[in-house]
Amino acid sequence: MQTLTQTDLAGLPLLARGKVRDLYAVGESLLLIATDRISAFDHVLATGIPGKGKILTQLSLFWFQLLREVVPNHLITADVAQYPGVLRPYISQLSGRSMLVKRAQMFPVECVVRGYLSGSGWKDYKATGAVCGIQLPKGLRESDKLPQPLFTPASKSLGGEHDENISFDEMITRIGEPAATKLQGLSLDIYNRAAHYAAQRGVILADTKFEFGVTPDGIVLADEVLTPDSSRYWPADQYAPGGPQPSFDKQFVRDYLEQIQWNKQAPAPALPDDIVAKTQRKYLDAYRLLTGHELDLG
Repeated sequence: MQTLTQTDLAGLPLLARGKVRDLYAVGESLLLIATDRISAFDHVLATGIPGKGKILTQLSLFWFQLLREVVPNHLITADVAQYPGVLRPYISQLSGRSMLVKRAQMFPVECVVRGYLSGSGWKDYKATGAVCGIQLPKGLRESDKLPQPLFTPASKSLGGEHDENISFDEMITRIGEPAATKLQGLSLDIYNRAAHYAAQRGVILADTKFEFGVTPDGIVLADEVLTPDSSRYWPADQYAPGGPQPSFDKQFVRDYLEQIQWNKQAPAPALPDDIVAKTQRKYLDAYRLLTGHELDLG
């Protein structure tokens, strides 16, 4: 299986190259391509995970379909046979890992919802007894389920540096009260529906982040949605609060990098074959459990 870590669509305007996605202009639309790049500690690693971009794309498409009655999304089509003719020479790069989407004016905030006390939320709670300024009961343990899901927005990093948590008041300052309130409500609604669905599949959705934009038709859910890159998924049958949980994401990668004592400065190291294989398996397991189907990476 080939690994695609960088796209090359000669003649098409490349608008952005993120940690995982490449974004091209295609007429009035945008082409979003999920590569097999993987990042950790805010650095893109030298080794990709074969098929990762396809897993992320297919899982996003699954959730877009499942949530379409809750909120519209920016998808036009992911069927390469329906792509404009200018993209035909690149079908091998695009098949299974790309989406043709509507242009949207993106809100400059990440809409984070936390259902469990983990990650930066746990660090914040240990230090202050609160998460992003929201006071919580005393005595909570790492990975405990929160009394209710919390909406904790973050600034959207444009230069690749780490996003930073902001208060809801700061979000209002940046995008206005009507939009902030609307995005808060949508985010909590999507999280609650997705968490309920995942629980039925034996998976805990601990936290996630959404991105929204505005088109002439109104607010849309955009970018990726509810993937292991943007969400913290745990196997429900192994859930044991009081410490970190096994997860369906790149934890193998983070653990390996800590083990080799990488200084988290560029250049990022390559990954050994066994870490690549285990990480790919985790992403595939998440897809299978959530959708009920195996994914042929071809």
